Amino acid sequence: MQLSKSEEQLMQYLWKLDRAFMKDLLDAYPEPKPATTTVATLLKRMIDKGYVDYKLFGKSREYFPLVKKKAYFSKHVNTLIKTFFNDSASQFASFFTQETDLSKEELEALKQIIDKEIEKK
Repeated sequence: MQLSKSEEQLMQYLWKLDRAFMKDLLDAYPEPKPATTTVATLLKRMIDKGYVDYKLFGKSREYFPLVKKKAYFSKHVNTLIKTFFNDSASQFASFFTQETDLSKEELEALKQIIDKEIEKK
């Protein structure tokens, strides 16, 4: 189950904070801040989807992510490759390098990353 854009935004704050009470999450938002009830509703949905859980401290809840950012992003990239690039990582890489505004330095850095992965295999 995927997160909505609003849920993803909240998840980004939670990943950054690692553990957070409602006040911490509200403070993370830029102005105009969403209503507490809005954030509470998003958290409830994210808990139901299995992305977030909480620990009770009296009447306060400390929220924490159950899914790591890297795992979430990896799943989305793999879905993107399957859906839009015929399950071909090379088609994705070709599109990514040709259609984005990468500098020569960034391309060289990518090449080094790929060369290191080739050496490992």
